[in-house]
Amino acid sequence: MTTLDTAFVRDQFPPLADGWVFVENAGGTYVPRQVIDRTHEYMSQTQVQPNWNFASSKLATERIARGKHLMAEFINADHDEIVLGPSTTLHVFLMAQSLRPQFQPGDEIIVTEQDHEANVGAWRRLEEFGLVIREWPVDRTTGALQYDALDTLLSPRTRLVAFTHCSNVASIVHDVPALVRKIHAAGALAFVDGTAFAPHFPVDVKALDCDFYVFSLYKVCGPHQSVLYGKRDLLKKAHGLNHHFIPDDNVAYKFLPGGPNHELAAGCVGIADYFDALHAHHRLEPANSFHARLRRVYQLVMAHEARLAGKLEAFLKAKPGVRIVGRKPSGDGRLAPVIAFHVPGRSSAEIVARLNAERIAIGHGDFWAARLVKALGLTAEEGVVRIGLAHYNDERDVERLIAALDKALP
Repeated sequence: MTTLDTAFVRDQFPPLADGWVFVENAGGTYVPRQVIDRTHEYMSQTQVQPNWNFASSKLATERIARGKHLMAEFINADHDEIVLGPSTTLHVFLMAQSLRPQFQPGDEIIVTEQDHEANVGAWRRLEEFGLVIREWPVDRTTGALQYDALDTLLSPRTRLVAFTHCSNVASIVHDVPALVRKIHAAGALAFVDGTAFAPHFPVDVKALDCDFYVFSLYKVCGPHQSVLYGKRDLLKKAHGLNHHFIPDDNVAYKFLPGGPNHELAAGCVGIADYFDALHAHHRLEPANSFHARLRRVYQLVMAHEARLAGKLEAFLKAKPGVRIVGRKPSGDGRLAPVIAFHVPGRSSAEIVARLNAERIAIGHGDFWAARLVKALGLTAEEGVVRIGLAHYNDERDVERLIAALDKALP
């Protein structure tokens, strides 16, 4: 098949039967029955401590390891280059603290004005230890990052640049390899948040050549978990944050006090089950690895989502008074199917209330990108209305959404 079979896709997601149009996917997607089944399987059969020699513990260990290995393959990493944890926010915070002993007072870290706060606040906290935080600002009209502005911020004292692969509000995708080359040329590390990118485009950390990459699995049809990737030598060198007896080469535990959530790690196997089911159903070209099969499925996903987003964006652009945030292609040229907008003089909360009354699941606010929303002259309380499409949305969803927007907007 050359187009996504949305009827088959939607049948995998039980919550989609509730009659609502769910377009708050940028905040978190529904999970398919495969993830539910894998999590239930673990909890009903092997809810024990892993790493012992009795049967249920051995099976628990295998299921957890399988989930971790597949999530590494999701981004073309090796299993000992990732850490499974509860959230992107916590991963960034812990890694900032883990890297801190390598920095000296006066060293500089660059953060952006565009990022979700998860990849900003943790680095800014290092000012307490004498580090200098420099901000990469956005264009006040478009919300875009200007690549040449990074050149003026990089210096011999720059140690790390934290930036997003894709804005969760402006939907702008960044040319990570080009930016990483600039950062590495300055002798600094590149820390990339891919949370808003991974649901819509395939991730290959080796091709990106970033030093660290983090993203949330609950944005890609998985359980509420996050993946942190780091180049192997950097992870081994970083300071451990767990118990004193956890060795430095135990990457899975040294960065995560308390260890991973076992049942959700095992549930991650269901993500691979789901995408493999899409690969088989659409009779895509065979591939020998999960990552390769995933890339083929994403080709269908990208085309489908771009078509829906294009239809929706054309409608909004034709509505007088509607201001769409961002959506100005960067050097990468791609845009995520996330459209944020506001109407000057109108309450975003009131618009969302009217949409909710039409059984449209959607929200408003700054979506934890408070610095970006403020830079655009908006308040956190009102913020923007954000439409986050996922590949399980279909033409009928968009038609219902447009009809509801037509009634709610001037």
